[in-house]
Amino acid sequence: MVINTNISAQVSARNLNDSSVMLNRSLARLSSGSKITSPQDDAAGLAVSTRFEAQISRTNAASNNLANAISFTQTQDGFLKKVSKALDRMSELSILAQDITKSDADRALYDQEFQNLGTFVTDSASKDFNGVSLFSGTDLAVTTDGDGATVSVTGLDLGSTSYTGATGSNISTTTAAASALTNVKTAISQLATDRATIGANQASLNSYKDNLGTLADNLSAANSRIKDVDVAEESTQYARYNILVQAGTAMLTQANQSTQAVMRLLG
Repeated sequence: MVINTNISAQVSARNLNDSSVMLNRSLARLSSGSKITSPQDDAAGLAVSTRFEAQISRTNAASNNLANAISFTQTQDGFLKKVSKALDRMSELSILAQDITKSDADRALYDQEFQNLGTFVTDSASKDFNGVSLFSGTDLAVTTDGDGATVSVTGLDLGSTSYTGATGSNISTTTAAASALTNVKTAISQLATDRATIGANQASLNSYKDNLGTLADNLSAANSRIKDVDVAEESTQYARYNILVQAGTAMLTQANQSTQAVMRLLG
């Protein structure tokens, strides 16, 4: 038996320290909900998780861009619905103005409404969405993923000759009314094409947005498997380490007392 070196106490102390470290680590995981509370827990997993989180953020940002683009097209369609009603009324007025029982004074009244509706269509062409023109005719590039890929959204032009022919017409005479009707019918045909284009744009954008939603969900699930703690499993580990710490403390006490037997030899 020796006095200066208590190997049993040293071993007990080392085991107790290891158990205490694991207990604290388990407690940190349970309190934070994260499996990785420091880089040493899982260095490779932390690197992968960091990349996942960045990709998820970019994917969500792209999804927001698509949502805004969809709102843009919905606003376009909202204006075109009103323009459609205006053109429908203009075509009706063009027919009414060709009534041979009407005088030029009557046609002047029809023409006043016709001109006001034409002004409404012309004004609609200048509207914008957060400073971006709704009807400039310019195609817009919308981001579709977190890597910056884009899809082109076909632009609409309410200022094209298909519309200006109608808005620049008059129905003050039967001859002018007949010509105006032809121009308005051309504008209505173009409007139908433009609204179909909006529908195609919306379908495409919604498909991309749905894909990004699925991607974000799967990325989050993969990241969760790496980073998030399994509470049931970790609670079991916590209970284990807690018992080890208590047992280690008790055994260290016994190891420290074991050298007292030397006193009986000296006595």
